[in-house]
Amino acid sequence: MLFLGLFWYASGILLAQGVEEADRKAGVAESLFDFGDAVIDFISGEKWAIIPAVVYSPETSLGLGARAIRVFRFQNDSSKVLRPSTLPITFLYTLNNQTIFTTELDLWANENRDYLNARFELSNFPFRYFGIGNDPLLAEGEFYTTRFAYFHLNYERKIAKGVYLGPRYEFRIDDIRDREVGGVLESTQPLGFDGQRLSGLGIVSKYDTRDNIFQPSQGWNNSLSWMGFASFLGSNFTFSQYMLDLRKYLNVTHNQVLAVQSWWSFTTGEAPFQHISLIGGSDRMRGYFEGRYRDRHAMVHQLEYRLPVYRNFGMVFFGHAGQVAQSPEQFDWSRFRYGGGFGFRYKLNQDGLNIRLDIAFGDQRAFYFGLNEVI
Repeated sequence: MLFLGLFWYASGILLAQGVEEADRKAGVAESLFDFGDAVIDFISGEKWAIIPAVVYSPETSLGLGARAIRVFRFQNDSSKVLRPSTLPITFLYTLNNQTIFTTELDLWANENRDYLNARFELSNFPFRYFGIGNDPLLAEGEFYTTRFAYFHLNYERKIAKGVYLGPRYEFRIDDIRDREVGGVLESTQPLGFDGQRLSGLGIVSKYDTRDNIFQPSQGWNNSLSWMGFASFLGSNFTFSQYMLDLRKYLNVTHNQVLAVQSWWSFTTGEAPFQHISLIGGSDRMRGYFEGRYRDRHAMVHQLEYRLPVYRNFGMVFFGHAGQVAQSPEQFDWSRFRYGGGFGFRYKLNQDGLNIRLDIAFGDQRAFYFGLNEVI
């Protein structure tokens, strides 16, 4: 009896210590997340958030700079119907000696009946050329530098429930230099090897039923676009490009979301090598160098599984497959390139804007750090 009493007494002490230890660890975790939230609140004003810009990808290496971002509702509309608009302004310098300035307005107005998107970019961008085709000529690629200015503007009007339609304009001018003497780019001289000036008009149609533009948990986000570049618009190349982008979001359980994407690009006419269809990079086929695989046509299929972990912290797991081809008839199961990986997310605001860190595996292991979701 005495033994049982001592046993229960000791068990009670150990249990109390275990609860105290668990509470202590929980307290530490809460303190860390409270500190993170305090930092976000400190750098985020009522209108602008000014944050250090840190990016990483195989294409840029480590990039450092500054980013100002404003998340707002047009004309201070306080209703929950109107989607948030965004205006980021970013300046970066990377360890690959790339200088990048970008700003992009994403504007929703008139109870989401009007949508405007405009982007402007200036870059001095050392890059790599691997050749054209699903089996590149160069394993490591050869370096060249492109200095370019880019602008696009598209306006879409809601014409039915979830359906948007409108015009789009694109302009880009490149000065290509620092080509490797006697290299593949100089010897094969693909269209645009010495630069390009592109000016084109097109049309964009969308079907968008997402419940949240930053962190959708259900709905569709599909787009079909056509762009025509022609000399009468000021372009020195004449070609057309068609893109189909299908995205579906499924709320599986307990705020866990499956996002699926099927993306297709088709190019006709005389397109410069920098503007034909390509795969790779942080948006399509993480784990593959952007532009390592490029040709007239391309397809990429991606899926992501997103799950919350604790408070503003979450994780994703993703996989993808893609290929490029000279003609649509060449698309084949045997030509697919595959990859996948996982990542971490930290939610910056109540609208769902995320910081993301992804670790991907394709034909190389790659790390990506930036804002917003890929799909």
